[in-house]
Amino acid sequence: MAEAADELSTPLGQQTVGRTRRFRLPFTAMQALAVLLGLVLVGFVGVALFNDNPLGGEPMARITLRNPPPASADDKHAPAEPAVKSAAKAPAAAGDAKSDARTVTIIDGSSGKRQDVVIGAGDLAAEKADGDLAAEKADGDAPPLAMSGIDPRLLEKSRYGMIPVVADGLKPFTVYAAEADRAKAARMPVVAIVVAGLGVGAAKTTDAIMKLPPAVTLAFTPYGADPGKLAERARAQRHEILLQIPMEPFDYPDNDPGPQTLLTTLSSEQNLDRLYWHLSRLQGYAGIANFMGARFVATDPVMQPIVREAAKRGLSYFDDGSTPRSVAQSLSAGQSLPFARADFAIDAVPTSAEIDRALVKLETIAKERGTAVGVASALPVSIERLGAWLKTLDSKGIMLVPLTTAMLKSKSG
Repeated sequence: MAEAADELSTPLGQQTVGRTRRFRLPFTAMQALAVLLGLVLVGFVGVALFNDNPLGGEPMARITLRNPPPASADDKHAPAEPAVKSAAKAPAAAGDAKSDARTVTIIDGSSGKRQDVVIGAGDLAAEKADGDLAAEKADGDAPPLAMSGIDPRLLEKSRYGMIPVVADGLKPFTVYAAEADRAKAARMPVVAIVVAGLGVGAAKTTDAIMKLPPAVTLAFTPYGADPGKLAERARAQRHEILLQIPMEPFDYPDNDPGPQTLLTTLSSEQNLDRLYWHLSRLQGYAGIANFMGARFVATDPVMQPIVREAAKRGLSYFDDGSTPRSVAQSLSAGQSLPFARADFAIDAVPTSAEIDRALVKLETIAKERGTAVGVASALPVSIERLGAWLKTLDSKGIMLVPLTTAMLKSKSG
């Protein structure tokens, strides 16, 4: 059979001369290459799917922390220096290593958190890490002296932050009242100006702080990115400040003052809790004022706890005069709370002519009654007309005073 098979595979007319058959693979070279590439691809996908490395693919830096040199024989009794010191305690070391230091930003692949690390400067990287950790641990527990001129005795901690309190016979109303010649104010007509709605809009707030004289009182809302910082700047320019408390208007919620608004539908405990939130937003104010709130300030049962709390905490109350139905004045009198009410809004019609007309009217009230109070917003036209008018008061025999001085004069009168 083998011979017959060999003859069938031999061309006609040729004899088979001891040929051996070649061995053939069951696949081609191209097929083998394709299988190999497939295995590599499968391996790569497996690593990507099942390898638990949140920092995969992110830049990494290796940092060497060097211990300080051992103490000399002369210092053998001195306490050993720690290998890692806080940056606040070693500014000189940071300066010496500045030329060798390089900053690398490390990104956490799982959370996206960035961390700047100093390398090539010995202990600086560890110093920064320690400083960041200390800052995180101290968050919320920082001493209440972050704002210059704040008396820590007049602050107590609430669940929202630091809020004003009476202590050692001192009240925020008296401690944070702006300086004024009160003896002179008692003998002549006085005008107090309150510019309200500040804290939201850094540009307009800064204009009011820098362009108006210190005797102008500034009222801040609790909103904005950092109302405390702007309030601190105002106090640094010797302005007296107030905190405006958002209260329910008649058309609420179509007209919404903002988060944590005091509402007539809430219990006194709920409104007081919201009040504490507002009080914690900044420090150093001599009193509080309504922000909107036509319905709230006209409702005796909900206003009583707020006025009582303000008196308890040594504050004053300013009514912007927007509603004649407000019960704030009578409630303040019952609590012996320093109080003032605006005679009218100077820029209710925000044009130069109407503002000038309102200011002349304010002069008349001051001369007739001895004290006049106007309120304005921080519109550019309002700031410009107020600035020009205030320069003329001395020649007219009228004294510009902070609001607290007007409150005290009205009370004594």
